[in-house]
Amino acid sequence: MGSRFDITVVARDSITANRYIDTAVAEITRIEKLISSWDAASQTSEINRNAGNKPVTVDEELYQLIERAIGISKLTDGAFDITYASMGNIWKFDGSMTEMPSEEKIKSSVAKVGYKNIVLDSKNHSVFLKLSGMKIGFGAIGKGYAADKAKALLVKKGVVSGIINASGDMNTWGKQPSGEPWKVAITNPLNKNKAFGLLPITNGAVVTSGNYEKFVTLNNKRYSHIIDPRTGYPSSGIVSVTVFAPKAELADALATSVFVMGKETGINRINQLPKVECIIIDDKGNITKSRNIEIDKL
Repeated sequence: MGSRFDITVVARDSITANRYIDTAVAEITRIEKLISSWDAASQTSEINRNAGNKPVTVDEELYQLIERAIGISKLTDGAFDITYASMGNIWKFDGSMTEMPSEEKIKSSVAKVGYKNIVLDSKNHSVFLKLSGMKIGFGAIGKGYAADKAKALLVKKGVVSGIINASGDMNTWGKQPSGEPWKVAITNPLNKNKAFGLLPITNGAVVTSGNYEKFVTLNNKRYSHIIDPRTGYPSSGIVSVTVFAPKAELADALATSVFVMGKETGINRINQLPKVECIIIDDKGNITKSRNIEIDKL
């Protein structure tokens, strides 16, 4: 998935622990083969190849993941959209951009984006993308889903405690060997070598999306690498979003969505969801929290 996965398990000895970790790695590899749009042999690539042409029958697991992704698109008014993969690559965050793309370019970059053009057939477990050249991708949800699946498999095998860390998408269960809860440090996006708080997590996921590493400044305004799939414009005003949820898949998708929705709409939406919390840091360093967040300040 182009991401580093760190797997921690609590076990009676290192041989047992390594066996469990190998099991988790095999599960993550299996999911990558299913959802990767870079792998020409994956079912996701098959869906993309047949866009505008014909429906593709897929495994129930992939079908349900796409179905849930569409559900999140509806929940976020399209701020989250797996058809973002259809976007033209007109924004560069490698330091080479010196001016804004034209309005025409921005508009045409999202011409084939739109989750409403994904047609699901529950009877045949088929997926059809209506427009030729349309694509789906799981960049904003795949790591979280893989972390959830690896955790579920280890729990099923009797692992009492652990952490799956998918490049910052943290999924935990149980407690540390000392009996203390796992604690997750929240990075200070204005000084990423420091954390501004610790949050205890016993059985859930936490995901942080940040633009402090990938952004471009044009006309004295900072634009994030997280782009609104509805407009083609990068999000601005927020530098970091941390979401806590029962599953990493949901936390992953919502962290991206809050960036796009903006501070007020994002917090309002999060406050309507059960067992989901959020911390937003804006580009002025202001911290906005959802209703039930408590941070152990460092």
